[in-house]
Amino acid sequence: MPAMRIRELLYGGRPCISFEFFPPKDEAGFEPLREALASLRELRPTYVSVTYGAGGGTRRRTVELVTQIRRDYGIEAMAHLTCLGASRDEIGEVLDTLSAAGVENVLALRGDPPRGQERFEPHPQGFRYASELAAFARQRHRFCLAGACYPEVHPEAPDAATDLANLKRKVEAGCEFLITQLFFDNQCYWDFVARARGAGIGVPILPGIMPITNVAQVERFTQMCGATLPASLLAELRRLEDDPHAVLSLGVAHATAQCLELLQRGAPGIHFYTLNKSPATRTILMALQNVYPPARTPAGA
Repeated sequence: MPAMRIRELLYGGRPCISFEFFPPKDEAGFEPLREALASLRELRPTYVSVTYGAGGGTRRRTVELVTQIRRDYGIEAMAHLTCLGASRDEIGEVLDTLSAAGVENVLALRGDPPRGQERFEPHPQGFRYASELAAFARQRHRFCLAGACYPEVHPEAPDAATDLANLKRKVEAGCEFLITQLFFDNQCYWDFVARARGAGIGVPILPGIMPITNVAQVERFTQMCGATLPASLLAELRRLEDDPHAVLSLGVAHATAQCLELLQRGAPGIHFYTLNKSPATRTILMALQNVYPPARTPAGA
């Protein structure tokens, strides 16, 4: 399939719907991933993104999976790229490989510290900030670059103003659209967008949504990324936590309501954190498509 730049797809007149996957650690993990991709492909997502690890094997799998998704599933794909554990030359080689494979879209990230390490430590010959990585990628190839943002402030930022100034540097370095970290209160998103616009950040900002399927898991994720769970939602989740089906139903209902309100108020789309599973996301997206049907694929595409 011919490569498409996601920035252009954002202006297609319909909400941009995307899914995030991660490369499995072993072959056994690929079968459920393939099933999820096949299931979600029927719903015609705008694109999918593939996360990136610090290890060399994980990096290779990211490149391979992005290429496979485009080739075998006919879905536009975006590769995540981080600063973790790699020199400029090594990152340059990854960018060259992606470009040679026809990949047009890259999400430039600093990356989180590895488990057991409290602070991010840059490679001696690498990058300290995502803005530096974005500038390097922009100089090396003509990728469509995306960046991450934090509606409730990056956990390492001293305050919201500093976090926003860092984000603006990232956009000035070449990021053409942004994807938010997960959140569960839509007002956090709208307040953040207003602050970003006030700071002169004009690129599209896609809200990131993670359907809750497991109470312990979502509490762990929110602690890691600085997101908060509304008190009423957390209380209901804890009341139901011994009933996995009830937790799933509540999580899907909450995420569906979030997505509908976001799209009705003008959000440019939704980015789903799928955790390589399709049922919850598929249920939500089918509900959304009753209101926002996907664009028809052109004949022969």
